This record gives sequence, structure tokens and C-alpha cells, in this order.
Amino acid sequence: MTFPPVKEQLDLIKRNTVEIIPEEELERKLAASLKENKPLRIKLGCDPSRPDLHIGHGVVLQKLRDFQDLGHKAILIIGDFTAMIGDPSGKNKTRPPLTLEETRINGKTYFDQASKILLEKDLEIRYNSEWLDKMTFSDVIKLASKYTVAQILERDDFEKRMESKTPISLHELLYPLSQAMDSVAVTSDVELGGTDQKFNLLVGRAIQESYGQNAQCIVTCELLEGTDGVEKMSKSLNNAICFTDAPKDIFGKTMSIPDKLILKYFTLATMLGNKELAEIKAQLDDTATNPRNIKVSLGYELVKKYYDEESAKFAQKEFETIFVKKEVPDDIPVFKMDAKEVKLVTLIKENNMAPSSSEAIRLIKAGGVTIDGEKITDEKFVVKPEKDFILKVGKRRFLKVLV
Repeated sequence: MTFPPVKEQLDLIKRNTVEIIPEEELERKLAASLKENKPLRIKLGCDPSRPDLHIGHGVVLQKLRDFQDLGHKAILIIGDFTAMIGDPSGKNKTRPPLTLEETRINGKTYFDQASKILLEKDLEIRYNSEWLDKMTFSDVIKLASKYTVAQILERDDFEKRMESKTPISLHELLYPLSQAMDSVAVTSDVELGGTDQKFNLLVGRAIQESYGQNAQCIVTCELLEGTDGVEKMSKSLNNAICFTDAPKDIFGKTMSIPDKLILKYFTLATMLGNKELAEIKAQLDDTATNPRNIKVSLGYELVKKYYDEESAKFAQKEFETIFVKKEVPDDIPVFKMDAKEVKLVTLIKENNMAPSSSEAIRLIKAGGVTIDGEKITDEKFVVKPEKDFILKVGKRRFLKVLV
């Protein structure tokens, strides 16, 4: 294996990173790796509390891919055991525990999704139940003795919960130590994570040293806000663009982000280089530029990254058909209506255009439902068609109804 020079490696590693702890130590590790022609072991942990990865996860996965491109070994830890605890980072209350079976079901989807970014040939996948589930109570006591309660409670989220008298379950205090044991188990040289993971990653350094290992270096990446432009991207907050979203949904969700986030999304979530990013920034700074046009390019780049260029072209064309030309797309579901009349709410619900009758009612009241372009706001509306018609629910759901 031929590694690039250390400075060249550091330039790529520093791209889109917030902090390297400690940078001079990472530089020494890279130099030793180059001298010995031996790849570093780069660890990233994912807790499968939910089955879908989103482009916020993609930021740190891309950093792991950067290390792969430099010739190093990527270690993806699927935290099927730690997900039963639930990472308390940024949480203001105890999360409901998951069973090991639930976390393993979620974890099975992670590899396929992560493979959209990572190279399989230089990737080691490990489930942390492999070592954590085998620890005896004696092992846990030994581990717990290596860190103090005072050190654990220095975590900002724990401190806030203590001040507000919000309960902290004892098992949550063990989470950083459990994640640290992952680093010990795989002899990690470098661990990656979002800025919200800094405390956990630092605990990993301390625990590795206490077990006689060289401490891992830490590389943190910026967090990506969701499509609401406020909260960190999260599927539970309904503001996520997921790897598993259809191309048209990735494109459509991208078009809904606030203009202030356009450059950040381009920087953190696409593969564009510095020159292209500088050109985009110049366009956004120009008051004559319509930000919507830049978002079209962003949607195209994201679909291309997680699918392919053909899908990106099709998603852009479909978006322009629906939203720009105000036309109905060619490929929409068809429903044959046998009854002479049907409640609009029932029609929407039974064709999966809304997850429930209450949501269908909400959409109708909000003016989000049209029949052949005519807005319907009466929740009790009964459809009595004399000819075929197009039902539109929300911005992107269409149904052709045949009578």
C-alpha cells in the first residue's frame, strides 16, 4: 500500500472537520503509518436505534471514506448492544430501552446504506454485542472503576438534567464507558463523530490508556441541521433526508430547506470541491440570484450521490413538471372507483395518500387537497364523479381516479 505524504493526508482529513484532538498526535500516527506502511484503524460507531441513515450521518461517513481513500482501514461499529441503552447525548430525558433483537433488525440495514458511501474492500463491520454482551458483572465493575462519577457528570446534557431535576438513569452513565470499550475491542487509532459526541470520544481515549493501549485521536465533524433549518437532522423530528428516500423525495425535501442552509448542505453533504463551492457562494452572495435555482443543483447533487446521475436527471425533471409547470407527472397510481360516491377522507386514506383519516382531515382543512386543480376544504366532502379526475394530496402525491 502506498500512502500519500502526511501533509496531503492532513489536508483531506481537515476538510469539513471541526476539531482534531490532538492534531500533532494524529500527525505522528500518520507519519508512523507511512514509515511502517501500515494503515491506521479508523473507528466510527452507529447506534441502530432507528433503521434509516440520513445525510446528517453521511457527513461523518464521508470522513470515514476520506480515510479509506488515503489507504486506512475503516471500522464501522454497529452498536446493537449500546443501542439498548440509547445514547444520552443531547437528550433531556431517558430514552425508552430497545431489545437486542430490535437493535439487530435495525442494524442489518446499516451496512447496505453505509455502502452508498464507504468502500466495502477496506471496511470491517463489527457488532459491539460481540464483546459487551460477554462482559461479566465483575468486568463491568472493573470498567466503572476507571472513571469517576464527577467526570461523567461533566457532560453538558447530564449537568443540565441535574440542574432541572430531570431523572438520569444509572444505565445512561454507563453509555460513554460502553462506547469506550468498543475502542478497546478494536484497538482504534482514530475515532470519528459529530461534535455532540466529543465527550464520549474523549472517554474512549482515557479508557484505552487505562487498558494499556495507545489513546485514539479524535476527529469531530459538524452537525447538519434538518430540513426545518433549526434542529439537528433526525428522523424522529421529521426533518431528515434519508439514504433510503426515493430520488424524487430526496430532491423534493432538498427544495424545502431554508435558503440560509444551501451552502452548508453543499459543503457537508455533496462531493463538490473548493472551487465549485466558491462559485456557489459567489452566486448566493449575488442578490440577482434566485436561491431556488441553486437548490435545484443541490437536489441534483444529492440524488446523484445516493443513487446515480440518471436518477438525478429524472428527479429534477419530475420536480419541474410538478412544481414549475404545474403539470401532473406521467407515472402516477390509478384507482378504479366502483361505487357511485365515496367520502374524500376515505378515498385518501385507502389509497395511502395519508397515513390516517385524521391526517387526511388535517390536509383537507389546510387546503392541501385538490380535485382536478380545485381546492377542497370540506372534511365531509363526498366525491360523486361523472368523469375521471386527478386527486392531488400535499405537494407530491397524485392519484388518477377512473369512474
